[in-house]
Amino acid sequence: MQPAAKIKVGNLPHELTSFVGRRREIAEARGLLATSRLVTLTGIGGVGKTRLALRVALDSSRAFEDGVWLVELGELEEDALVVGAVVAALKLREQQSEAPEVVLREFLEPRCALLVLDNCEHLVDAVAGLTEFLLRSCPELRILATSREPLGIPGEATVRVPPLTLPHSGHPASVKALAQYESVALFAERAAAAVPGFHLTEDNRVAVVQICQQLDGLPLAIELAAVRLRVMSVEQILQRLTDRYQLLTTGCRGAPARQQTLLWCIDWSHELCTPQERELWGRLAVFAGGFELDAVEKICSGSLRPAEVVDVVASLIDKSILIREEARGAVRYRLLETLREYGREKLQETSEFASLLRRHRNFYEQLAVQARSEWVSARQVRWIQRLDAEQPNLRAALHFCLTSPKEAAAGLRMAAALYPFWRSRGLLREGRRWVDQLLAVRGAGSAEERIRALYVAVMLSELNSEVEASSAAIEEAHALAQGVADPISHALIAHAEGGRAMFGGHLDAARANYEAALAVFRTDDNLLHLIWGLLGLALATGSTDPDRSAQCQSEILALTEAHGESVYRSWSLWAAGMSAWQHRDFEGAEGLLKQGLQLAGMVDDRISAAGCLEVLGWIAVGRGDSHHAAELMGAAHALAHAVGNPNTVYPNQRIHHLDCAEQARRDIGDRAFEAAFHQGMNTCLEEAAAAVLGTKQRTNPNTDQSQTALTRREWQVAELVADGLTNKAIAATLVISQRTAQGHVEHILAKLGFTSRTQIAAWVVEHAQDRHV
Repeated sequence: MQPAAKIKVGNLPHELTSFVGRRREIAEARGLLATSRLVTLTGIGGVGKTRLALRVALDSSRAFEDGVWLVELGELEEDALVVGAVVAALKLREQQSEAPEVVLREFLEPRCALLVLDNCEHLVDAVAGLTEFLLRSCPELRILATSREPLGIPGEATVRVPPLTLPHSGHPASVKALAQYESVALFAERAAAAVPGFHLTEDNRVAVVQICQQLDGLPLAIELAAVRLRVMSVEQILQRLTDRYQLLTTGCRGAPARQQTLLWCIDWSHELCTPQERELWGRLAVFAGGFELDAVEKICSGSLRPAEVVDVVASLIDKSILIREEARGAVRYRLLETLREYGREKLQETSEFASLLRRHRNFYEQLAVQARSEWVSARQVRWIQRLDAEQPNLRAALHFCLTSPKEAAAGLRMAAALYPFWRSRGLLREGRRWVDQLLAVRGAGSAEERIRALYVAVMLSELNSEVEASSAAIEEAHALAQGVADPISHALIAHAEGGRAMFGGHLDAARANYEAALAVFRTDDNLLHLIWGLLGLALATGSTDPDRSAQCQSEILALTEAHGESVYRSWSLWAAGMSAWQHRDFEGAEGLLKQGLQLAGMVDDRISAAGCLEVLGWIAVGRGDSHHAAELMGAAHALAHAVGNPNTVYPNQRIHHLDCAEQARRDIGDRAFEAAFHQGMNTCLEEAAAAVLGTKQRTNPNTDQSQTALTRREWQVAELVADGLTNKAIAATLVISQRTAQGHVEHILAKLGFTSRTQIAAWVVEHAQDRHV
């Protein structure tokens, strides 16, 4: 074949619609393309891989003097057609005397070109073979591929394309603030194209955000939804998204068939999976939210061996069905809600749906029970983190328990096991709601199981100042206990009675009940019961028998320290600090309370943290720093309002609060006190704790790194962006080309993790005083 003249233009199509967002992904892909000869964009169907690849290719085109060439493989059905598709895209003619691979090699070997191989997933073996052959033969060739899984050849760099950025659930962002979120910006732009004059308003912003959240930030789904504005309102679209596959069926006629509706797009991904992958995909839909590998192995494995489960999970990650996330040393997986719903429909077509729901419940019941048994241990922090992450699954399991009396018995056991977690996290109302619903199921659980659940109801009610509900639960427990010989059940009731008496001001009766419960708890191999008994007795005797209270506190501290426990150690330090404060030992009290606050922060126990901050406020009053005292009491008040009332934990705390607040008002005046108190209320736990402990609050890592990561020139460009200058104006000011100015802005956006020039401007204002470049 005669060498053809060099072609510089290529065949990239012109964009017909605006390109929204993806600054970070564009920067990452372009950076990799500069150092790797094969870059593959991976992600689930409809996430926008093709559009991103075309934008990256266009932005990189100046680096390829022989052109950028798009090869569309999505409509091919056979591996053998791949080579011919590339030959055709390059406008070459196959020679009868030469294999098409040879034709390609001879044409591309002397050229500096970029091939964009789009939609490789269903032909991955053939594409991988051809790609490796061409890269080995053509030294100046680079390849940018899109696929739902990597090609898996040496030297490949991958960029996982995530869904578009979404506002946080429940975050009441303003119309202006919503513009920074890619999903909302895309919906607004496509909606305006479908219905001229459409724009985000205060009236429709909530519905638009919920639509984007329901659709997982998937560009294809969002574009399909926006088109529906031609025939219905935003609110109607949101209402009909319960059947999203029926609603989102009108796409672009020029798109491949599988991308014209959301259902076809996901069907395409399903067809590309092996039978084992399809089966596991359906079973994984039983989870709510994320999940860990041990849950998959115990609930969803079926006939698969553990080693096979790991392999199939890895395959689903490679094919962009599962998303892998890692935080605090734990690896978790999740399905996008759109894919979970699809898998759930497939699962419901089988006969194993009900049994999987029960296996799911059984696993999370065992998880909760194990967490409770290891609560007083060095594993406590890990268990809190795990249960935090598993809350959607725990709630789903508890909901399943409400379906019949037989299932509700397991729910009562779960509630009893989750009590330490609910208490430490301040989930008092939620915990009480679950316990009440489970207890309302007639015939659910044995008498012992119901007494343990009633004990939890009592404790949660007392922590939430619900005296009547607490008394009703105690009376019901007494009635059940008449036919029960189990001593722990009776001890739990006595402990609950002790709390009722203490909060009613009957300290002698409280002490008697707590002493009786503690005596039984000492015979039981359960450290939680023992600590509960000691803590109750310490609180009840704090003002009448300080020595006995100190003895109990000392034993709690010894037990918790010996076992590496944090939550109850924090509670005990709070109580010990209050006792020291009452004895005017401000220095000793402050040391104890700071320890307690530090531990509370480590496990995010906001009830204990609120109590420690409150007493630290009293110490500040005693030292004459009433302004700081008001801030601390304000922070404590905000925490208590959110998670529970610390005043119910220590009977005299409310009285001391009123006395100290009155003293602070006399010192600085009502207006100054209210201002400082309000300022404290607007301070988060981390900020309040950092101020007390003298530690620097942890900030956004992107922000910390970006301050020193920006070069001097990038700082200049960022400041000009903040001044409102366009790229053209920046170029004129700095005497650089407009292309260079654009490149600087893109690098700044990527480094800071931002998506708009407005964010750059806000960041410059915030960090102007910190600039040291």
